[in-house]
Amino acid sequence: MEKIRIRKVNEELKDYFSNYNLNTCFTCGTCSGGCPATGTPELEGLDVRKILRMLVLGMVEEVVSSDFPWLCTGCGRCVYACPMGVDIVSLMKKMKGLRPRDQVPGVVHKGVEAVLATGNNMSIPKADYFYLMADLGQELEREECPGFYVPIDKKRADIVFWPNSKEVFADNDDMKWWWKIFYAARENWTSPSENWESVDWGLFTGNDEATKILARRKIDFMKQNDIKRMIMPDCGGGSFGCRVGMKACKEEDPSAQVNFIYLYEYLIELIESGRIRLDKSVHAGKVFTWHDSCKHGRELERVFGKGFYDEPRWIIEQCVDDFVEMYPNRANSFCCGAGGGMWPMPFEDQSAYHGRKKFESIKNSRADVVVVGCSNCRDQLMRRIPKYHTDYKYEVKYIWQLVAESLIIEPWSDEEIATGDAKGKEQWEILGVDLSEEW
Repeated sequence: MEKIRIRKVNEELKDYFSNYNLNTCFTCGTCSGGCPATGTPELEGLDVRKILRMLVLGMVEEVVSSDFPWLCTGCGRCVYACPMGVDIVSLMKKMKGLRPRDQVPGVVHKGVEAVLATGNNMSIPKADYFYLMADLGQELEREECPGFYVPIDKKRADIVFWPNSKEVFADNDDMKWWWKIFYAARENWTSPSENWESVDWGLFTGNDEATKILARRKIDFMKQNDIKRMIMPDCGGGSFGCRVGMKACKEEDPSAQVNFIYLYEYLIELIESGRIRLDKSVHAGKVFTWHDSCKHGRELERVFGKGFYDEPRWIIEQCVDDFVEMYPNRANSFCCGAGGGMWPMPFEDQSAYHGRKKFESIKNSRADVVVVGCSNCRDQLMRRIPKYHTDYKYEVKYIWQLVAESLIIEPWSDEEIATGDAKGKEQWEILGVDLSEEW
């Protein structure tokens, strides 16, 4: 039998590992038992417990060079169940960060480079961004929201909303759901002209410095424009990364703080205050269920003390008559399989395998519609899972889409419409957007 040799690690890693109780690991396997990635064929027998043992033995290079850290979605089920509270999610993020940047799988590191250089993950030029916001806003104005336009860099706004480059680049119409809500609520809101990206791929690649920079940009924008609150990005990684980055900024500079609100809190605020009214009848005849996003629930609660479980369920019940739970749920919920950057990375088969447990939960609920609060979860459940798991059909809707579809919009007055039209025209002229041009 070959002897097990414990390898030495450098002082930096030694100090890092000392904060994570690796030596307290019982090797009980509870983490592996609760991890949906366990059994993934491409992992060749690796699981969470084995990875932790490898780290204890100093086999850091082997872990870093393996696919395992990249197939970890950071869902936190392992940490939630661990009797010793070993923070496996943070350890996996550290392993990602140790991978040479030119060996990061897929496009996620390129996305980080792009967002640092251009302000969004896809390097969308400012002129294209402006034209889309102007043109799509004008389209919504013609369809059902007279007087609407997308305010850019508005001073003293009550709310700032960060777009997602996926929607700006491809899923354009998905932005209209939030815009309709802002219109119905007569919200004093804005979006940025620069550094508008809501998603944090620094979190997905173990790039803590990028995560901090992206959060600092949001803080600076709010302070420079005297904005009251930001809606935390919807993407679980985007909002969680923003919280992590904001915490790091505050530790460096105590004045680097701004007010924020999560989308669930914001929607509840609008509904309870009567600023928006809803009609359940538009969703009659369908059964709805809720997917608990890991970074909005279990992981957010573990790291920052508050997860959102009751709030989304209350919002859904204001929009529909027939809501059912899927099991397991809340902190025990299974990950969709797209977290941690798995949606854009080149591991589609593994991601779909990871999501098999969530599909089983959906199927067993017998729901017609799965409601989600995260764009990654939505893409995974709507686009990837149905390709691999075909024996049950369902729809997927954002929770703000559900609200927007239920809206009873109080018509704007002629004066409000005229004011909106005039402000929109003035803004786009200043920004150099000519809507008469064909792009």
